[in-house]
Amino acid sequence: MNAHRDVLVSKVPEVTLVFWIIKILCTTIGETGGDAVSMSMDLGYLVSTGIFGAIFIVMVIAQASAKRFHPVLYWATIVATTTVGTTLADFADRSLGIGYPGGVAILLAMLLASLFAWYRTLGTIAVDTVASPTSEAFYWTTIMFSQTLGTALGDWAADSLSLGYAGAAIVFGTWLAVIGAAYLWTRISHVLLFWAAFILTRPLGAVVGDILDKPRADGGLELSRYSATAALLAMIVFCIFAFSHRAARREA
Repeated sequence: MNAHRDVLVSKVPEVTLVFWIIKILCTTIGETGGDAVSMSMDLGYLVSTGIFGAIFIVMVIAQASAKRFHPVLYWATIVATTTVGTTLADFADRSLGIGYPGGVAILLAMLLASLFAWYRTLGTIAVDTVASPTSEAFYWTTIMFSQTLGTALGDWAADSLSLGYAGAAIVFGTWLAVIGAAYLWTRISHVLLFWAAFILTRPLGAVVGDILDKPRADGGLELSRYSATAALLAMIVFCIFAFSHRAARREA
């Protein structure tokens, strides 16, 4: 006879290959969408950050108010974090003159502080335990810092370290492949590997977005930011509705 097991159902998705595909698409659209508003519409980084920041707050409130996991709502909130992360990082790095190294250092410290406070408060930073208001608050705060950090890190690698957009994409893609191999063939904590991969998908998406919309002279394809954003959005919507999604679960 099977013993009864209590199952904790999270409000975030189960981590699968489709999860990572959509995540990279979301980080890429964060770059093209953020640049479309701040640069193509010429609203500037500060105004664009205010616009995307308001959208982010509304989406997080909606996500927190939901009683269960909703794929569309979850991924819309992720897109909100990537767009505001793009313009916020650009504002700090360029308008405030902090520079890429300073921005990366500050954001990395804030990200690590968020993860540390989360762990000390709840005893775990595993995403399959995100089911309470407290864990959701830590989850979205951590994601917000990781998305902003990723933008600064991607720009730093491509510009200041002279890797170029394609070179930076290869570097971050290689790191993600190493993390994937560690997940499959080592005993390193899967929770730590998840967050490492989650953070690194953001700079990968940032440089891929730059490849799509930056001038050819700078190593980009010089596509319209509007059309690139629309195409990426269509791919995200397709992935959401074409594949099954369920909430992450853990035996309590």
